[in-house]
Amino acid sequence: MTTSPKAVAPNPATTPRPLHGFFITGTDTEIGKTCITAGLTRAFDDLGRYVTPIKSLAAGQTRDADGAWVNEDVALLHAAQQQGMTMDEVGPLQFREPCAPHIAARLEGRAIDRLALLTAIRRSAAKGDFALIEGVGGFRVPLTDDWDTADLAVDLAMPVVLVVGLRLGCINHALLTAEAILARGLRLAGWVANTADPHQAHVADNLAALRAGLDQALGAPCWGHVPRLPDPSPAAVAAHLQQALLLNALKA
Repeated sequence: MTTSPKAVAPNPATTPRPLHGFFITGTDTEIGKTCITAGLTRAFDDLGRYVTPIKSLAAGQTRDADGAWVNEDVALLHAAQQQGMTMDEVGPLQFREPCAPHIAARLEGRAIDRLALLTAIRRSAAKGDFALIEGVGGFRVPLTDDWDTADLAVDLAMPVVLVVGLRLGCINHALLTAEAILARGLRLAGWVANTADPHQAHVADNLAALRAGLDQALGAPCWGHVPRLPDPSPAAVAAHLQQALLLNALKA
Protein backbone atom coordinates (compact mmCIF):
# COMPACT_ATOMS: atom_id res chain seq x y z
CA MET A 1 0.00 0.00 0.00
CA THR A 2 1.35 3.39 -0.91
CA THR A 3 0.41 6.74 0.47
CA SER A 4 0.34 10.02 -1.32
CA PRO A 5 2.99 12.54 -0.32
CA LYS A 6 1.80 15.18 2.07
CA ALA A 7 0.69 18.30 0.27
CA VAL A 8 2.88 21.31 0.93
CA ALA A 9 1.14 24.65 1.20
CA PRO A 10 2.55 27.23 -1.20
CA ASN A 11 4.87 29.75 0.39
CA PRO A 12 3.44 33.23 -0.18
CA ALA A 13 6.98 34.58 -0.36
CA THR A 14 7.89 32.43 -3.35
CA THR A 15 4.70 32.26 -5.42
CA PRO A 16 5.15 35.39 -7.63
CA ARG A 17 6.70 34.82 -11.01
CA PRO A 18 10.50 35.06 -11.30
CA LEU A 19 11.95 38.49 -11.89
CA HIS A 20 13.80 39.43 -15.05
CA GLY A 21 17.46 40.08 -14.40
CA PHE A 22 20.20 38.58 -12.25
CA PHE A 23 21.03 37.93 -8.62
CA ILE A 24 24.55 39.17 -7.89
CA THR A 25 26.57 37.25 -5.31
CA GLY A 26 30.25 37.09 -4.44
CA THR A 27 33.00 34.84 -3.20
CA ASP A 28 33.24 36.83 0.04
CA THR A 29 32.59 40.23 1.57
CA GLU A 30 34.63 43.29 0.55
CA ILE A 31 35.41 42.00 -2.95
CA GLY A 32 33.63 44.70 -4.95
CA LYS A 33 30.15 43.28 -5.56
CA THR A 34 28.55 46.70 -5.44
CA CYS A 35 31.07 48.29 -7.81
CA ILE A 36 30.46 45.45 -10.26
CA THR A 37 26.68 45.70 -9.84
CA ALA A 38 26.89 49.44 -10.54
CA GLY A 39 29.03 48.73 -13.61
CA LEU A 40 26.56 46.11 -14.82
CA THR A 41 23.76 48.63 -14.31
CA ARG A 42 25.51 51.04 -16.64
CA ALA A 43 26.40 48.31 -19.15
CA PHE A 44 22.84 46.95 -19.37
CA ASP A 45 21.48 50.50 -19.54
CA ASP A 46 23.75 51.03 -22.55
CA LEU A 47 22.15 47.94 -24.11
CA GLY A 48 18.70 49.50 -23.81
CA ARG A 49 17.47 47.91 -20.58
CA TYR A 50 15.64 49.87 -17.89
CA VAL A 51 17.71 48.59 -14.99
CA THR A 52 16.78 48.69 -11.32
CA PRO A 53 19.82 47.92 -9.11
CA ILE A 54 18.79 46.77 -5.64
CA LYS A 55 20.92 46.13 -2.57
CA SER A 56 18.68 43.58 -0.88
CA LEU A 57 20.12 44.21 2.59
CA ALA A 58 22.74 46.69 3.69
CA ALA A 59 24.52 46.88 7.04
CA GLY A 60 26.66 49.86 7.95
CA GLN A 61 25.57 53.49 7.75
CA THR A 62 27.24 56.84 8.38
CA ARG A 63 25.79 60.33 8.50
CA ASP A 64 26.15 62.48 5.42
CA ALA A 65 26.66 66.24 5.32
CA ASP A 66 22.92 66.77 5.90
CA GLY A 67 22.86 64.44 8.91
CA ALA A 68 21.02 61.63 7.14
CA TRP A 69 22.08 58.02 7.67
CA VAL A 70 23.51 56.62 4.42
CA ASN A 71 24.94 53.27 3.37
CA GLU A 72 27.74 53.74 0.84
CA ASP A 73 26.75 50.68 -1.23
CA VAL A 74 23.16 51.88 -1.52
CA ALA A 75 24.40 55.36 -2.43
CA LEU A 76 26.64 53.95 -5.18
CA LEU A 77 23.82 51.93 -6.74
CA HIS A 78 21.45 54.87 -6.40
CA ALA A 79 23.88 57.06 -8.33
CA ALA A 80 24.24 54.38 -11.03
CA GLN A 81 20.52 53.98 -11.77
CA GLN A 82 18.46 56.11 -14.13
CA GLN A 83 14.93 55.06 -13.19
CA GLY A 84 14.22 57.73 -10.59
CA MET A 85 14.49 55.31 -7.68
CA THR A 86 14.69 56.59 -4.11
CA MET A 87 17.44 55.51 -1.71
CA ASP A 88 14.91 53.32 0.11
CA GLU A 89 13.88 51.64 -3.13
CA VAL A 90 17.51 50.84 -3.92
CA GLY A 91 18.16 49.68 -0.35
CA PRO A 92 14.86 48.37 1.04
CA LEU A 93 16.37 47.10 4.31
CA GLN A 94 19.28 48.93 5.95
CA PHE A 95 20.96 48.73 9.34
CA ARG A 96 23.39 51.00 11.13
CA GLU A 97 26.01 48.55 12.41
CA PRO A 98 28.57 47.25 9.84
CA CYS A 99 28.24 43.55 10.63
CA ALA A 100 26.29 40.46 9.58
CA PRO A 101 22.65 41.46 8.95
CA HIS A 102 21.12 39.11 11.53
CA ILE A 103 23.45 40.58 14.18
CA ALA A 104 22.76 44.16 13.08
CA ALA A 105 19.02 43.47 13.22
CA ARG A 106 19.29 42.08 16.74
CA LEU A 107 21.32 45.08 17.91
CA GLU A 108 18.58 47.40 16.66
CA GLY A 109 15.75 45.29 18.04
CA ARG A 110 14.40 44.67 14.55
CA ALA A 111 13.38 41.50 12.73
CA ILE A 112 14.24 40.54 9.17
CA ASP A 113 10.86 39.55 7.78
CA ARG A 114 11.17 37.27 4.76
CA LEU A 115 7.89 38.11 3.08
CA ALA A 116 8.21 41.83 3.74
CA LEU A 117 11.72 41.94 2.28
CA LEU A 118 10.78 39.96 -0.82
CA THR A 119 7.74 42.18 -1.34
CA ALA A 120 9.89 45.31 -1.06
CA ILE A 121 12.47 43.92 -3.50
CA ARG A 122 9.80 43.07 -6.06
CA ARG A 123 8.22 46.50 -5.65
CA SER A 124 11.55 48.16 -6.35
CA ALA A 125 12.22 45.85 -9.29
CA ALA A 126 8.93 46.94 -10.85
CA LYS A 127 10.41 50.42 -11.39
CA GLY A 128 12.19 49.02 -14.48
CA ASP A 129 12.07 45.98 -16.73
CA PHE A 130 15.34 44.40 -15.60
CA ALA A 131 16.60 44.00 -12.03
CA LEU A 132 20.09 43.48 -10.67
CA ILE A 133 19.60 42.31 -7.10
CA GLU A 134 22.74 42.20 -5.02
CA GLY A 135 23.09 39.91 -2.05
CA VAL A 136 25.16 40.68 1.01
CA GLY A 137 28.58 39.24 1.83
CA GLY A 138 29.07 35.78 0.31
CA PHE A 139 26.41 33.37 -0.93
CA ARG A 140 25.39 31.93 2.46
CA VAL A 141 24.98 34.76 4.92
CA PRO A 142 22.40 34.07 7.66
CA LEU A 143 19.41 36.41 7.74
CA THR A 144 17.22 34.60 10.28
CA ASP A 145 17.49 31.28 12.13
CA ASP A 146 16.18 29.38 9.11
CA TRP A 147 16.73 31.69 6.11
CA ASP A 148 19.93 32.91 4.46
CA THR A 149 21.00 34.74 1.31
CA ALA A 150 21.13 31.48 -0.66
CA ASP A 151 17.45 30.99 0.23
CA LEU A 152 16.82 34.60 -0.84
CA ALA A 153 18.30 33.80 -4.26
CA VAL A 154 16.08 30.72 -4.52
CA ASP A 155 13.00 32.73 -3.54
CA LEU A 156 13.76 35.25 -6.28
CA ALA A 157 14.39 32.42 -8.78
CA MET A 158 16.85 34.47 -10.82
CA PRO A 159 19.99 33.33 -12.63
CA VAL A 160 23.10 34.16 -10.62
CA VAL A 161 26.18 36.20 -11.48
CA LEU A 162 29.23 35.50 -9.34
CA VAL A 163 31.71 38.26 -8.54
CA VAL A 164 35.09 36.66 -7.91
CA GLY A 165 37.40 38.82 -5.83
CA LEU A 166 40.89 38.17 -7.16
CA ARG A 167 42.97 37.56 -4.06
CA LEU A 168 44.61 34.62 -2.34
CA GLY A 169 42.12 31.75 -2.06
CA CYS A 170 39.79 33.01 -4.79
CA ILE A 171 39.85 29.78 -6.83
CA ASN A 172 38.65 27.66 -3.93
CA HIS A 173 36.07 30.25 -2.88
CA ALA A 174 34.73 30.58 -6.43
CA LEU A 175 34.40 26.85 -7.07
CA LEU A 176 32.74 26.19 -3.70
CA THR A 177 30.31 29.06 -4.26
CA ALA A 178 29.49 27.79 -7.75
CA GLU A 179 28.76 24.34 -6.29
CA ALA A 180 26.44 25.88 -3.70
CA ILE A 181 24.60 27.87 -6.39
CA LEU A 182 24.05 24.83 -8.59
CA ALA A 183 23.07 22.64 -5.63
CA ARG A 184 20.08 24.93 -5.08
CA GLY A 185 18.86 24.48 -8.62
CA LEU A 186 19.95 27.95 -9.72
CA ARG A 187 21.66 28.75 -13.00
CA LEU A 188 25.10 30.34 -12.89
CA ALA A 189 24.78 32.77 -15.78
CA GLY A 190 28.31 34.13 -15.65
CA TRP A 191 31.01 35.60 -13.48
CA VAL A 192 33.12 38.73 -13.23
CA ALA A 193 36.70 38.81 -11.98
CA ASN A 194 37.39 41.86 -9.84
CA THR A 195 40.88 42.76 -8.65
CA ALA A 196 40.31 42.88 -4.89
CA ASP A 197 44.02 42.64 -4.03
CA PRO A 198 46.18 44.95 -6.19
CA HIS A 199 49.23 42.89 -5.20
CA GLN A 200 47.71 39.54 -6.18
CA ALA A 201 50.43 37.34 -7.69
CA HIS A 202 49.99 35.07 -10.73
CA VAL A 203 46.79 36.74 -11.92
CA ALA A 204 46.90 35.07 -15.35
CA ASP A 205 47.30 31.62 -13.77
CA ASN A 206 44.44 32.28 -11.37
CA LEU A 207 42.19 33.41 -14.21
CA ALA A 208 43.10 30.31 -16.22
CA ALA A 209 42.13 28.05 -13.32
CA LEU A 210 38.88 29.95 -12.81
CA ARG A 211 38.03 29.69 -16.49
CA ALA A 212 38.68 25.95 -16.40
CA GLY A 213 36.43 25.49 -13.38
CA LEU A 214 33.65 27.92 -14.31
CA ASP A 215 33.67 28.54 -18.08
CA GLN A 216 34.73 25.13 -19.32
CA ALA A 217 33.32 22.86 -16.62
CA LEU A 218 30.08 24.71 -15.89
CA GLY A 219 29.43 26.75 -19.02
CA ALA A 220 29.42 30.01 -17.08
CA PRO A 221 31.38 32.58 -19.12
CA CYS A 222 33.57 35.30 -17.68
CA TRP A 223 31.81 38.59 -18.41
CA GLY A 224 34.94 40.59 -17.77
CA HIS A 225 38.06 41.18 -15.70
CA VAL A 226 38.03 44.50 -13.87
CA PRO A 227 41.49 45.73 -12.84
CA ARG A 228 42.20 47.97 -9.89
CA LEU A 229 40.80 51.31 -11.02
CA PRO A 230 41.80 54.75 -9.68
CA ASP A 231 38.15 55.80 -10.09
CA PRO A 232 35.86 52.73 -10.07
CA SER A 233 32.85 54.61 -11.44
CA PRO A 234 30.02 52.64 -13.07
CA ALA A 235 31.20 53.78 -16.52
CA ALA A 236 34.81 52.81 -15.79
CA VAL A 237 33.76 49.35 -14.60
CA ALA A 238 31.37 48.88 -17.54
CA ALA A 239 34.26 49.52 -19.95
CA HIS A 240 35.84 46.25 -18.77
CA LEU A 241 32.69 44.15 -19.29
CA GLN A 242 32.13 42.30 -22.56
CA GLN A 243 28.97 43.58 -24.22
CA ALA A 244 28.69 40.58 -26.53
CA LEU A 245 28.48 38.23 -23.54
CA LEU A 246 25.98 40.49 -21.81
CA LEU A 247 23.83 40.42 -24.93
CA ASN A 248 24.01 36.62 -24.97
CA ALA A 249 22.98 36.54 -21.32
CA LEU A 250 19.91 38.62 -22.13
CA LYS A 251 18.85 36.01 -24.71
CA ALA A 252 19.33 32.98 -22.43
